[in-house]
Amino acid sequence: MNQSNLDALGWDSWFEEQAGLHCASTDSVARVVTVDREQLLLLNEIDSFRAKLSGKYLHESVSSAELPCVGDWVCVIKSEADQFGQVHGILERKTHLRRKAAGESVKYQMIAANIDFVIIVQSCHYDFNVKRLERYLVMVKDGGAMPYILLNKTDLVDSVVLAAQLAEILKAGITAPVFTLSNVTKKGFDDLKAVLSPSKTYCFVGSSGVGKSTIINGLVGHDVRETKGVSSTGEGRHTTVRRELIILENGAMVIDNPGMREFAVLGAESGIDENYSDIVELSSQCRFSDCQHTNEPGCGVLKAVAAGVIDAKHYDNFLKLRNESEFYQMPYAEKRKKDKDFGKFIKSAKKDLEGD
Repeated sequence: MNQSNLDALGWDSWFEEQAGLHCASTDSVARVVTVDREQLLLLNEIDSFRAKLSGKYLHESVSSAELPCVGDWVCVIKSEADQFGQVHGILERKTHLRRKAAGESVKYQMIAANIDFVIIVQSCHYDFNVKRLERYLVMVKDGGAMPYILLNKTDLVDSVVLAAQLAEILKAGITAPVFTLSNVTKKGFDDLKAVLSPSKTYCFVGSSGVGKSTIINGLVGHDVRETKGVSSTGEGRHTTVRRELIILENGAMVIDNPGMREFAVLGAESGIDENYSDIVELSSQCRFSDCQHTNEPGCGVLKAVAAGVIDAKHYDNFLKLRNESEFYQMPYAEKRKKDKDFGKFIKSAKKDLEGD
């Protein structure tokens, strides 16, 4: 195994330890570049190759969130004679980005794994929305990655509008680094490139048409992602249809994502606490230890909102995301328990059949 080449893909001693726990001695490790239905494109210390999930692994996975996603490290077997490798297991994720699956189902959808930074892209022209930005920040921090904010299409707004947007971000108590960029004038590209470090993984997220693929094409230096021009209003058109890990010339890795219309939060208490740390800190001043910060007497958070110390919109979004996360978490926990119980039943039944 060429350890230095694996290190360039983000491998470290933490994953080495995980491989010892999850992979057989005959397995090698590889990183997931793309997921295309039942096939994976993997990259190891030598080259990229196709692989499929083993039947046993598929059978024992109780939810789709346990299946490999872009950025995962997997245990795989492949000989030179094999057309496809066979994935037997997945290493524990150091970080992740996930959301509640779209629609009425109460389960997670994995977006990417083992990412160091998430770059949240919004368009200055039509897409700027602090509440949506805070929603993304909650999920990024809940998964353990570090967030960057990128305001794109600065050429479509004047300096006064851009300054007001930056001020609104600060007013909301958001402390994540903010970059501004224009795909047309290229102003800001050098600042973005400067933070992309070798062997680190950066996941780009945002609504459809905010320019994620165009930005990545600019970072690569040629078109690796299909793009379409903006409409007469300056709104971009959706083009990305799948997630893919791309290695830049300097060794940094970027992941593009299809635009997400819905980004519901599920079980994101730690991310909410971290993103709204100003409100959490004020809760120590509440009269009651179980204060919900809604209408309780002696609430330190409500006093801060009334005094203008905490922005009212920031506070309202905190309540909305907290309630949303709690609303989805209870049925998810119940569903998870049923899935695990059913998985145990299947394993037990298999053992009984094998013993007959």
